[in-house]
Amino acid sequence: MTTRFVPPHPPRGPAPVPVWRGFFGERARNAVYGWSAPMFENWHIRRNILGIVVHVVTHPDAVQRVLQANAANYAKPDIVKRVIAPMIGRGLLSSDGELWREQRRIVAANFAPPAVDALVPDFARAATARMAAWGDGGVRDMAAESTATTMSVIADTLFGGDPRLKTDAAMAHIAAALKAAAEARLSAVLRLPPLGWNPTMRAGQRGQAFLRSTLAELVEERPGRSDGDFLDRLIFALHDRFGEEEAAALALDNAATFYLAGHETTANALTWTIYLLSEQPDLQDQAAEEARSALSVGDEAGLIEELPLLRRILEESMRLYPPVPRFDRQALSLDTLAGASISPGDIVSIWPWIIHRHKKLWDDADAFDADRFLPERKAALHRFQYVPFGGGPRVCVGARFATSEALTILAHWLAAWRFERVHARPVRVIGTVTLRPEGGLPLRLSRR
Repeated sequence: MTTRFVPPHPPRGPAPVPVWRGFFGERARNAVYGWSAPMFENWHIRRNILGIVVHVVTHPDAVQRVLQANAANYAKPDIVKRVIAPMIGRGLLSSDGELWREQRRIVAANFAPPAVDALVPDFARAATARMAAWGDGGVRDMAAESTATTMSVIADTLFGGDPRLKTDAAMAHIAAALKAAAEARLSAVLRLPPLGWNPTMRAGQRGQAFLRSTLAELVEERPGRSDGDFLDRLIFALHDRFGEEEAAALALDNAATFYLAGHETTANALTWTIYLLSEQPDLQDQAAEEARSALSVGDEAGLIEELPLLRRILEESMRLYPPVPRFDRQALSLDTLAGASISPGDIVSIWPWIIHRHKKLWDDADAFDADRFLPERKAALHRFQYVPFGGGPRVCVGARFATSEALTILAHWLAAWRFERVHARPVRVIGTVTLRPEGGLPLRLSRR
């Protein structure tokens, strides 16, 4: 019988922290800090943040209405657009309406099942290349190793392997840009420009500048071809459907979107999965044995289907530590969610971090249990109580890509290496735009 394991999460008080704490101190730095225990049992909370009404909804029916049944009534919030515009402009992730639909049609073919399945060998090469530098008994920051690996995957599969996208400097700039984006909320709420008023914001602005300037160079260098890589096909299709100036701007915005979102979220899923396995050695050994068996067949195309246990472990990891802890929508007209009236302009905030740990949705919600995702138990879940990739029409276009990538990398790493805790320092969860372990994840690696 598997020993019950409850991984760490921020403390929960009897009531939410005051609104003003969202802009100062720990709550300002960490989006998953300060949630009250009742929030993980209730279906709705309404807050007024400097004149902006925010509804946090957690009932799967309400989530389904926002993301699917009445999705046309819920757009990307103006505040969110102001925060992320310096990084990704009007790309797929931040656009709405017909502009979103056009961009979605353009990129969708690149993430169809046959296209993703053909990339499994690329995922495997990135995993094995990263392992080549590891030493038996050495300590590695597996958060950094995961990020470097997924960054290499995105550069190789979508951007022709351009070396400018795979450097340590690039990794540091992206991390700084994401950290600063989380602190830009106060400026956005007050409708002020995102000023560099502290070291984090200044580092973030340098990171944003690096991201945009580097990708602008790539876009300008590419002619755009229908038979090229992702970036070439993207440029070609955009110029076919938009005017020259707008097509060029959207090419840069989408290059930034897929480079940034394409590696960061998968890296976090890898990091948390490895952490959870490092704390459960017996389960790690079972997953390693499954991985070795699957890899011994030599069928790269069919690898993912031979990893049912590892898939369940990954899914449970993304339940406990969803790579993106929140996403928001803004109501365009009146609606009702979880019995609450929603007015035009109100923000509806959907938190996988809360939904995935809700006491009324999950038994022993804070405990790790990969068997929650056994086929028969998974089939009984409400479609919108587990949303690591969102849902409805705007479900993440790269969900299959990310899942296949993560499973392939994990299989190669676990088959060859054992991951163990270095010291007793507890892992601390930090929620910014994404969800990371504070200070990285140092683990000791030994050859199997």
